[in-house]
Amino acid sequence: MDAQAAVDVVALGESMVTFLPSRAGRLADVPSFDRGIGGAESNVVCALAAAGHRTRWVSRVGADGFGDHLVETIARYGVDTGCVGRDPQRPTGIYFRTADDRDTDAHEVLYYRAGSAASAMAPHSVDREALDAGRILHLSGITAALSTDCLALLRELTAPRPGRPLVSFDVNYRPGLWSGGTGEGPAVLLELARGADLVFVGEDEAADAWDITGGPDAVRAALPEPATLVVKQGSGGATVYTEGEPSVFQPALKVDVVAPVGAGDAFAAGFLSATLRGLTAEQRLRHGHLMAAAALTVPGDLATPPARAHTDRLAALDADAWGTLRLGPGWTDGVPVNTEAKEEART
Repeated sequence: MDAQAAVDVVALGESMVTFLPSRAGRLADVPSFDRGIGGAESNVVCALAAAGHRTRWVSRVGADGFGDHLVETIARYGVDTGCVGRDPQRPTGIYFRTADDRDTDAHEVLYYRAGSAASAMAPHSVDREALDAGRILHLSGITAALSTDCLALLRELTAPRPGRPLVSFDVNYRPGLWSGGTGEGPAVLLELARGADLVFVGEDEAADAWDITGGPDAVRAALPEPATLVVKQGSGGATVYTEGEPSVFQPALKVDVVAPVGAGDAFAAGFLSATLRGLTAEQRLRHGHLMAAAALTVPGDLATPPARAHTDRLAALDADAWGTLRLGPGWTDGVPVNTEAKEEART
């Protein structure tokens, strides 16, 4: 990776204004909502910027108030938003969700993103120099599902080309986004993942999309091309496969979960942060788990990450201390700089 790149990580993808319920219950019964932002790729660069990295978000939003809110909010995290296009003909996407766990039948999400400004992204409508200016270009499978032009753009970005940065790709399989199209989603996602350098995929996603049920090794067998493959195993942990090296597994942390949204994006941010710093495979996984724990202990998609020194101390715990560590709401708040890792493990 080129240490002289203008930014550390560039992310391309749609962000939407999110309406979070004021209390639990059906959308039909919730009386009011709090406004936030949500978008897999922008979540990653916001978390990285808050952790001290130079980041850029490339996208399109409507020439409307919601577009203003997205750009202004993401910029406040320290993300460069100068390459976000404004579309006077198409709106900014929005969505509403309930407070329930995504894995329960009670969970509801309503998207209003069809025909959004971001769905008009195409190979000719984005600044390619801005995309290639980072050490890492982060993409996700969500963008490929938005339109045929978005898919064409992702195919170009994951194809071999001179000056291509390290391409990070989060599979992010969302069956609902593909159901109205040709049903080719799983094959498209496999194609794009094979063109990337670093891939994130959940074990459950691999089963749903590709009918792979043999565990992380089976996922690696189906995806031998990426130099680095991270297979997320839910609350069990994650395994990373690095070309020419043995696979490495790290268990997830025990977390008092407030809301499960945003954890996957936060994990990717933690892993990419540690990658930029040249840390070991074990440390990259642990930083991913710690960033995910920060997201899991707040109600929205984005959380303030712990201070780098705090994260480094926790990531350096021995296996026994790591296995007994439990994190709850507020764990990222002001930890004294002289706090020892062993003391943190007991709290």
